[in-house]
Amino acid sequence: MELADILAEHAVLTCTGVADKRQIFEILAQKAAELTAFPASQILSTLQGREALGSTGVGNGIAIPHGKIEGLNGVTAVFARLDQPIDFDSVDDQPVDLVMMLLAPVGAGADHLKALSRVARLLRTETVTDQLRAETDPAQLHAILTAPVENTFAA
Repeated sequence: MELADILAEHAVLTCTGVADKRQIFEILAQKAAELTAFPASQILSTLQGREALGSTGVGNGIAIPHGKIEGLNGVTAVFARLDQPIDFDSVDDQPVDLVMMLLAPVGAGADHLKALSRVARLLRTETVTDQLRAETDPAQLHAILTAPVENTFAA
């Protein structure tokens, strides 16, 4: 599964003035609601429910909040680059500035895991995260995130 399959260009956000985890979840839920036609409140509740099980802050300034929604047509992603890092209760206690939210249909175990794996691998690549942190244009951020795997490591 490639990110280009699940991350639309208009699903890439640059966010300024985000104060905390709840606020970024609200922003992500609102964008996901526009993409999926599911209520933002349902998406927010799904994200918060998953987060209550343990932080999705995976370290190095990256978070991958995710959840499953009954009736969703397929895996959907929303990416946000924050201008200022926020506390996310991450595993390394570092604040987060790169957030990739994933939503999957209930019962889409394999697709959900493939998407999580793909995102984790990509965002674990220092070259990619450096490029994401240096860029503020959503179209360019999308291009970085969806570049073919063989080009992902280009400088």
